[in-house]
Amino acid sequence: MTALLGMASVSYAITARPSVAAQRVLMVLNGYARVTDGDTLVIDERRVRLFGIDAPELKHPYGAEAKAAMEALCQGQMIQAQALSVDRYDRLVARCVLPDGRDLAAELVKRDLALDWPKYSGGAYARYENAGVRDKLHRTHMRQRPR
Repeated sequence: MTALLGMASVSYAITARPSVAAQRVLMVLNGYARVTDGDTLVIDERRVRLFGIDAPELKHPYGAEAKAAMEALCQGQMIQAQALSVDRYDRLVARCVLPDGRDLAAELVKRDLALDWPKYSGGAYARYENAGVRDKLHRTHMRQRPR
């Protein structure tokens, strides 16, 4: 089932997510994104949190750079958000893909502007982390530690 809403289309489906077999896609949003920070965007008035990564908060070192990189990646692009769940802030948690097939989360990790969050990703983005990035993004890394 697909519905068109302004510049975004919404598809509802239950299909297996190839990279994480246990995850099911709840819905698919297609649309232009407004970026709010390095790991959150808005598509068709729905807040979307990138699955499996953690980017620095805007007020932390590299937070503005992460947001700018996300804006550059998304600018003028139709983003596909494959929603896997809803978080405690009522954001869709989604794997977000550019029209050329690149995963936004992987792109941010490759650029040293986000970290894989194994608790949620199962290590899906760890292979993209460069040496030393956890020291560089120390505050983000510390948020991931158990308390």
